[in-house]
Amino acid sequence: MSKHTKSSTSESDHPFQAPRNFIIPFVLLSLRDLNLHGYKIMQQLIDFGFSTIDQGNLYRMLRQLEREEMVQSKWDTSETGPAKRIYSLTEVGEKYLSTCVSSLEQYQLLINRFFNMYTDMFMIQTTKNGWEDKT
Repeated sequence: MSKHTKSSTSESDHPFQAPRNFIIPFVLLSLRDLNLHGYKIMQQLIDFGFSTIDQGNLYRMLRQLEREEMVQSKWDTSETGPAKRIYSLTEVGEKYLSTCVSSLEQYQLLINRFFNMYTDMFMIQTTKNGWEDKT
């Protein structure tokens, strides 16, 4: 077999693509203590680590979350310029966020187990092949 070599592709070559509904808990978390307009929510998502966010999809998602009564919105006309729709978390959204936290905790346990198994297998393989990863 071939020797272990470090991959020539970097993380930036393959940006993280989250599952479709994976972003919803992050949107709800962003609104937990703050009322934000869509652009600020998008900035929060980027700060969380989402590399690409389609603005149109975000606004469609916010409207869907509003129809599902997880968020509510109102028009803010207090500033000069065009009015902005300000979103806030509802009690239904708060409960859904709590459910997401429980699910994500379970996913985290599974992912941790996966990486523990992967690391154990990799260490066994390096011992059998007589080479080490010196990174």
